[in-house]
Amino acid sequence: MSDELILVQNLIHEFRGKKVMLDFDLARLYQVETRVLNQSVKRNIKRFPSDFMFQLTEEEWLTNSSQIVMTSNRPKSALPYAFTEQGVAMLSGLLKSDVAIAANIAIMRAFVQVREYLLAASTVSAEPRRKIGFQQNMED
Repeated sequence: MSDELILVQNLIHEFRGKKVMLDFDLARLYQVETRVLNQSVKRNIKRFPSDFMFQLTEEEWLTNSSQIVMTSNRPKSALPYAFTEQGVAMLSGLLKSDVAIAANIAIMRAFVQVREYLLAASTVSAEPRRKIGFQQNMED
């Protein structure tokens, strides 16, 4: 697995039971400012229903922000937007630079890898386990 893919996978978080990427991480990958990314989304808001994108609540953000490495210059008052895989795919139609296209390909691959990993993990844990341990012989 490439370093780029691992980097992107580390930017995928879970909020509201969905795997998402946060606006400031996407902006960094696309090499645009977070405000530019969000302005593009707001100009095309009909493309982003709630199952594609949602804004985190203050509680969600405060609860999880200490676990998320933040390298953006995000204003403290602004809550981040979370984009599902479908939302990220929709972004690809808005940001058309070569950097954005390459970043989007890496992001889509990362989402697929995460999904495959979760599917494989759930399949393995569903198999019955053989009991191990000391068995006492009752024929004395």
